[in-house]
Amino acid sequence: MENKTVQLLDDKGINRAIIRIAHEITEKNKGAQDIILVGIKTRGVPLAKRLAEKINSIEGFLVPVEVLDITLYRDDLEIKSQEPIVQDIQFVNNIDGKTVILVDDVLYTGRTVRAALDAIIDIGRPSKIQLAVLVDRGHRELPIRADYVGKNVPTSKHEIVKVSLTEVDDDNSVVIENK
Repeated sequence: MENKTVQLLDDKGINRAIIRIAHEITEKNKGAQDIILVGIKTRGVPLAKRLAEKINSIEGFLVPVEVLDITLYRDDLEIKSQEPIVQDIQFVNNIDGKTVILVDDVLYTGRTVRAALDAIIDIGRPSKIQLAVLVDRGHRELPIRADYVGKNVPTSKHEIVKVSLTEVDDDNSVVIENK
């Protein structure tokens, strides 16, 4: 099989998707007052910050953004030779009674989201938890569905969806590659 790369989204495409998701979030939640965005490390964090900026430009209200590192909650990681350092997950903002919107770059099997849900429930009791992803590529192993999707992309398991964001990778693009 030849190594082939296809661009799904460029800088403008990513920006349009974020603008659309920001509008959908404010519409579905009747504003932004009780929302807290939680970016899943690594690329979910800059996406959450971009969403917060767009929501601020729409609603005139800066939605808080929290960072969630769910590495220790993942059940599909191989056992490492060294134990990871356990870091306490602490949010600046209280999530009790709020609408928490988990933000990630790619939704695939659903295991990362399940781990994030476990972590959120350990932190507090939000009134609702919603999910926003830049790309939904299918192949779910768990009954998890995103509330907000930038782009749905049917993929094979032999393909990799690679999201690059300037905050992390010095580029804004989404490509699909053969493994």
